[in-house]
Amino acid sequence: MTDKTVPDIIYTKVDEAPELASASFLPIIQRFAAAAGISVGTRDISLSGRIIAAFPEFLTEDQRQSDDLAELGELVKTPEANIIKLPNISASGPQLVAAIRELQGQGYNLPDYPDAPETDSEKDIRARYDAIKGSAVNPVLREGNSDRRAAAAVKRFAQANPHRMGEWTAESNTEVSSMPGGDFFSNETSTTLPNAAKAKIVLVDPDGAETVLKDGVAYPEGTVVDATFMSAAALSSFLDAEIARTKGKGTLFSLHMKATMMKVSDPIIFGHAVRAWLKPVFEKFGDDMQALGVNPNSGLGDLLARVKDRSDILAEIEAVRASRPPIYMVDSDRGITNLHVPSDVIIDASMPALIRAGGKGWGPDGKEHDTNCVIPDNSYAPVYDEAIKFFKANGALNPATAGTVQNIGLMAQKAEEYGSHPTTFEIPHAGRVRMILDDGTMVHEHAVEAGDIWRSASVRKAPIEDWVRLAIDRQKATGYRSIFWLDANRAHDAELIKLVTPILEAEGVADKFEIMAPREATRASLETITRGDNTIAITGNVLRDYLTDLFPILELATSAKMLSIVKLMKGGGLFETGAGGSAPKHVQDLISTGHLRWDSLGEFCALGESFKFLGESRNMPKAKILGQAAEIATQGVLDNDRSPGRKSGQPDNRHSHYWFARYWAEALAAQSEDTELAASFAPLAKALAEGESKIVSELLEAQKKPVDLGGYYNADPQKRAAVLRPSPTLNAIID
Repeated sequence: MTDKTVPDIIYTKVDEAPELASASFLPIIQRFAAAAGISVGTRDISLSGRIIAAFPEFLTEDQRQSDDLAELGELVKTPEANIIKLPNISASGPQLVAAIRELQGQGYNLPDYPDAPETDSEKDIRARYDAIKGSAVNPVLREGNSDRRAAAAVKRFAQANPHRMGEWTAESNTEVSSMPGGDFFSNETSTTLPNAAKAKIVLVDPDGAETVLKDGVAYPEGTVVDATFMSAAALSSFLDAEIARTKGKGTLFSLHMKATMMKVSDPIIFGHAVRAWLKPVFEKFGDDMQALGVNPNSGLGDLLARVKDRSDILAEIEAVRASRPPIYMVDSDRGITNLHVPSDVIIDASMPALIRAGGKGWGPDGKEHDTNCVIPDNSYAPVYDEAIKFFKANGALNPATAGTVQNIGLMAQKAEEYGSHPTTFEIPHAGRVRMILDDGTMVHEHAVEAGDIWRSASVRKAPIEDWVRLAIDRQKATGYRSIFWLDANRAHDAELIKLVTPILEAEGVADKFEIMAPREATRASLETITRGDNTIAITGNVLRDYLTDLFPILELATSAKMLSIVKLMKGGGLFETGAGGSAPKHVQDLISTGHLRWDSLGEFCALGESFKFLGESRNMPKAKILGQAAEIATQGVLDNDRSPGRKSGQPDNRHSHYWFARYWAEALAAQSEDTELAASFAPLAKALAEGESKIVSELLEAQKKPVDLGGYYNADPQKRAAVLRPSPTLNAIID
């Protein structure tokens, strides 16, 4: 069980590579903080921790865990919140099932995930598991809007040490393909509620019978409420056409979705793509595969596992594969395709990586090829389409001279599509979906067919106002070109423009801001940073997510090094540490070679901000000094090239933690604001310097051999500590 005393700073327990790195880094943080009388504790928001917390009645007393996510959800609504939030798994269905099986194998008597629940008990179990899937963490913690940017030290280092970029040519056949109609963008309607209201969502069949899909959805006054749907027939037709067109062009076929964050709609769209890819197989063996439990939404990998004993189905799959265009690969060596697992290809990581590589994707032959990037919905696809067109015309971005794109993101209180999961439905039969307020007003209505995906999203007035004022503050602090990425021709964005413009005018700063649709804003931003100038992208929630991968990957080679500050609306602070898209690969490398490539630079940046915020918000001078010294240590890691190497046998994540600790201690010992603090860190700095040779040697000796963590989703604490803290010399100094 977790200690429920609320510490000064909470460092979240998460998943995969960031959590492994924590085993090495957290003891260092706690040692330094304790010297200043500051407590640093943990709360478990990992996938395994959330699963365990959801089913206490199935577990022994020793196995039970409190619901730390719920606790943090309350804490972020207070001025006392100071949370360092590392990337966690937004689990897809297959990941959730894999985590359950691992925990069961470790002795946790958890129920299986019910694929087709029938009893009330099974439906309850399914509902509890489904609440854990996808973006279960971020909407709870993000009670504020986002300020994401490259820290100054990180940007300077990237310009002085530019990463390799793929070559773009005008002859590239790489492209983005989206639906010509029938998508979420084209069907969207939006309205701003003048008063607080509750609503129900109903499906009315052609005979007038009404099925309630959702009731009691509450909205405060001023909420912008959207509704839209994607036509299943239009989607299927589009996918069939793109498969054929890709075959004709000789490029790779790839699908780019976010089945993790968009945990209801995108797995369904992904399933349509799997079904389209294997259309002749489903036409011939659909009933047989259904009897075997095949669900296309779970991906090609799960499908192949379920039909592995049916040679006739496997033969038909192979015949269809031979007739299809080559497919974009996640792992060519292991035969893992773009359609294997819905969470393997996440658009905000996959598209920037492909663009950085000159528009090239890996094919089944293990070589790079031009690619048809299929992004069905047009809401955000134009960003990637315009970026590709820009680089075809102008060549790759030069990281040595490029300016930067910062981001102010509207995300508080489950804003926009990322909060739409409870109001997203796969329509069971033809009819009309209506959203009706408690006073009888019908605010949205759409004619739908069976299989269509209908969803409603919303954003509240207070977060919108906070977002605009955060943008005003950031523009004033920097003087950078500032653009609201809003499309007057999109229903939702048109409503936001009505709210944004009066605030800018009332504050007398309307002339400091531009409003552009995402396509035009993409080109304007790329033109700006190509000149070496800087800009601020002021965006909604999904674009915040997408752009804070796209531009950092082009500018810095990674988004994991971004400084991400969430100014909570009640006065607290949430400090996020960057993206975790590469985390699974880093875990595989550690297990097989003993080398952890994960870069904790994002943690270093967030740590400095967290300590400084603590010092300012609670008048704790020592905390502020720790934060300032952490920034000096971060600069030292960069200036002295102490970041992890790429290959086993090179310094890795654990080495970077040693160097950060050493530079941090030296900065604290050298500062003159607090002589007591300086004196307490002088011996630590001396010991870390004198132990350098032995510590580095001990850390290197831990590599080039497989390691046992005792679990992927729920690693054994003792085994994890043994692997991630392999230097007795460093441990003795820190402990």
